[in-house]
Amino acid sequence: MPKPHQLHLGAFLRPTTIHTGAWRYPGALPDANFNFAHLKRFAQTLERGCFDAFFMADHLAVLNMPLEALKRSHTVTSFDPMTLLPALAVVTERLGLIATGSTTFDAPYHVARRFASLDHLSNGRAGWNIVTTSNPDAALNFGLEEHVDHADRYRRGREFFDVVTGLWDSWADDAFVRDAQNGLFFDPGKLHVLNHKGPHFSVRGPLNVARPVQGWPVIVQAGASEAGRQLAAETAEVIFAATPTLEDGRRFYADVKGRMARLGRDPDALKILPGAFVVIGDTDAEARDTRARLDALVHEQSGLAALSIALGHDASGFELDGPLPDIPPSNASKSGRERVLQLAAREGLTVRQLAQRLGGYAGLAMVGTPRGIADQMEEWLITEACDGFNVMFSHVPGGLDDFVDKVVPELQRRGLLRRAYSGPTLRDHLGLRRPPNRFFGG
Repeated sequence: MPKPHQLHLGAFLRPTTIHTGAWRYPGALPDANFNFAHLKRFAQTLERGCFDAFFMADHLAVLNMPLEALKRSHTVTSFDPMTLLPALAVVTERLGLIATGSTTFDAPYHVARRFASLDHLSNGRAGWNIVTTSNPDAALNFGLEEHVDHADRYRRGREFFDVVTGLWDSWADDAFVRDAQNGLFFDPGKLHVLNHKGPHFSVRGPLNVARPVQGWPVIVQAGASEAGRQLAAETAEVIFAATPTLEDGRRFYADVKGRMARLGRDPDALKILPGAFVVIGDTDAEARDTRARLDALVHEQSGLAALSIALGHDASGFELDGPLPDIPPSNASKSGRERVLQLAAREGLTVRQLAQRLGGYAGLAMVGTPRGIADQMEEWLITEACDGFNVMFSHVPGGLDDFVDKVVPELQRRGLLRRAYSGPTLRDHLGLRRPPNRFFGG
């Protein structure tokens, strides 16, 4: 068998962990979500482990769940990513910095300016996670009475991408001559005014930030619906995937890479990184015990709230010890709803069991020894189910430290993970080319 290429690793942090019970786990840091000293340490630990990027999710509303569940959530509030990530850029040197930017509730000029600025401040380590925002409560914070239709969100998102990338190309790379002797700061022939007029946006431009260090910050996408897959095939350079089994991963990988080929895009220009919740032990039994202790810390109300969000339908009245009833479609995340329905059918879970699983984490979980986790990651890579993983740690700092101190050396020993960064930018880490300027060809 030929030697596989290396894994790409992102760390999915919100800005801490995804598991609802993680903040209560013995030795965890309950205040980590709003403690910069802790977050700085996490980022520096990831850099020591040669991770490609710190991936920060964002929410534009307090989570849409009942107060009885909400009061138990450790991610009820968090820093604005475009405030936190520039601060982390100062205390790291190579770690990529990826943040969510909504195409539904923000303006293209704002997003273009923020991410261009982050790319300059970090010397080329920024990535933009394009989301259309599935939480219907977010609409209420932006002057709307109801959420924008799913299909309309994706049409708007596609045009939003075109505007943002057009704004990033406002200036040629060599536009700023800074000729002090002749008093010429920039060459006006190397400035492009976008003058975009489309169904959703009218944006004159140009952007008042020089072209980003990477040309464009890395484009990341997380949608898995039909519309989301198509948007990713057209635009994305990284996909944060949600494929719970190896077979699901291989199907998703083949589908999206096949779409790219049909569009004339090089499939290697996109890295597919499934989310993987990792629980590490010195033995398999110890790892399983850690997962069981974590899941036992999830309150029933939190589980039902997580189930309601995933389904886009209130689950509080369901018969807890019966099967999941028929659920009508909603305007929330299509792919998230489908994953829950498939999980319930595949494992025959009752509503109570399903809620417990979702309250912790219901997706791909790797629970075992460092060697066993490395085995799973290697199998996913060599069977074309992924290009790497967005790792979610069981708890912080313990789960993060265990991964960097125990799993990373095992991956490096197998030649599956770099031992040092090969370049300064996120595109260098991911093996992605710097996009040419569409207006100046450079």
